[in-house]
Amino acid sequence: MKQITEQEAFFKLSAMCAAAEHCRHEMSEKMARWQLPDDMQERIMQRLVDEKYIDEERYCRFFVRDKIRYNKWGRRKVEQALMMKRIPRDIISGALGEVDAEEYIAVLRPLLQSKRKTIKAASEYELNAKLIRFAMGRGFDMDIIRECLDCEEF
Repeated sequence: MKQITEQEAFFKLSAMCAAAEHCRHEMSEKMARWQLPDDMQERIMQRLVDEKYIDEERYCRFFVRDKIRYNKWGRRKVEQALMMKRIPRDIISGALGEVDAEEYIAVLRPLLQSKRKTIKAASEYELNAKLIRFAMGRGFDMDIIRECLDCEEF
């Protein structure tokens, strides 16, 4: 593989960041695949941060919003994904704290309603157990699952 210069690497990474939000970890992995020296990686990363191409808090807020709203993930699954991207825990907590409780319930309720139609169960107890397992697999907490299952609209 042809070695790219520091300037070329910066331009490629800044173009990626301009097109979509990325975190430090993703950019580090990309530079490691390009086999850039560590000192060059650090300089490029610092420049990306200084020029606001990379902002962990901004990335985290968008990631949380998109994964909950569009992928129908729960808080726990989102938190795990962010931890795998090595986002600091305090930034994760802040972004998850911004999630509107009503919007969060509005994501889970239709998910459970559509899943309920596809589940075969011998009893109401078995049906609820399967729905709980499904929702927990999506990353939702037990208290919010119970709240949705116990409500009269469900």
